Amino acid sequence: MAPIVPSGQYDFDLLVIGGGSGGLACAKEASSFGKQVVVLDFVIPSERGTTWGIGGTCVNVGCIPKKLMHQASLLGESIHEARSYGWNIPDPISFNWESLVEAVQNHIKSVNWVTRVQLRDKKIEYVNGHGVFEDAHTVIAKMKNGKERRITAKDILIAVGGRPRYPEFPGCKEYCITSDDLFSLPTAPGNTLVIGAGYIGLECAGFLKGLGYEATVMVRSMLLRGFDRDMVNLVQAEMEDKGVKFLLKKIPTRVSKQPNGKLLVEWNGDENGQGEFDTVLVAVGRKALSEELNPSAAGLEIHPESGKFITVAEQTNIPNIYAVGDVLHGRPELTPVAIQAGKLLAGRLYNGIQEQMDYDNIATTIFSPLEYGCVGLTEEEAINRYTEDKIEVCSIDK
Repeated sequence: MAPIVPSGQYDFDLLVIGGGSGGLACAKEASSFGKQVVVLDFVIPSERGTTWGIGGTCVNVGCIPKKLMHQASLLGESIHEARSYGWNIPDPISFNWESLVEAVQNHIKSVNWVTRVQLRDKKIEYVNGHGVFEDAHTVIAKMKNGKERRITAKDILIAVGGRPRYPEFPGCKEYCITSDDLFSLPTAPGNTLVIGAGYIGLECAGFLKGLGYEATVMVRSMLLRGFDRDMVNLVQAEMEDKGVKFLLKKIPTRVSKQPNGKLLVEWNGDENGQGEFDTVLVAVGRKALSEELNPSAAGLEIHPESGKFITVAEQTNIPNIYAVGDVLHGRPELTPVAIQAGKLLAGRLYNGIQEQMDYDNIATTIFSPLEYGCVGLTEEEAINRYTEDKIEVCSIDK
């Protein structure tokens, strides 16, 4: 196969900043249309020093390790139930956290390797550098060794995703971990407090309890904001039945390390209190990595509240700069959505197709102990949009 040569005055036809699912999907699709593509990817270490390879959040610290640990917890439950179906299971059975982490990390590394091989086979250049804009067609790749590389491209795709957000209270960054750290934690988490009741927090609390560790969820206002309330109540009830504890309407105020190595967490709420835990996991939302790109140098505009890019058909306010995935304002933060948007964008740019990404009626799943999938409007959203007298609700008792 002859080498792919960029068209025009630039080094590449397409420069992708971010080696996650959406960026890679667009890069590979563009390459299949004969375009020369470069992918920049760099992982800034977490507050605990955790880092990982190419593939983005889903592969390394998101969907894949989460589902593996969720499945591990389900296996434990199945083993216990197996005795009732004739299986002779040793009593007591035991679980080893270190073995699970090793298996999860080995799988992730295999996906990292396959991704690198795919890029090479498709003649997509991979640069392990942090990209920052110099202008609308130029990005400076900053390497770990301090060197810099100036890269120009006709089109640029921003697909840098986001990272966990830390709440502001003393001791948080010093002593707490996030989902960036949990899946490679070298020692068992033990008694864990999860701060935050979104899907990430509930999923982590659910599988940790299923693996045999005490898990408590601190909830500031409500569980699973934006999801159907009836279903959320079922999810919460099932988790409580499994032994997950909930601290409702509580706000953490301080984390400190005790002489015994435990973490003392203090909180305010309807009743102030404190408790000791082995691990504190913060899961209060994510922050888009848009500001880290020096977007003003390219003239890019960012939504003042979300810090994300406002786009029309994935196009930013700068005509040759696009964005997909978690950096898009008002769009679902879901891997399959980013992949589809990336593929369609490459098709429109380089293959003459007209199809645009449809962000309505996107299905999603929460891997809590009681797995919950949904699509379309919640009952509350439907009532707000169409009024209650025009809504028919059919429910089936659990």
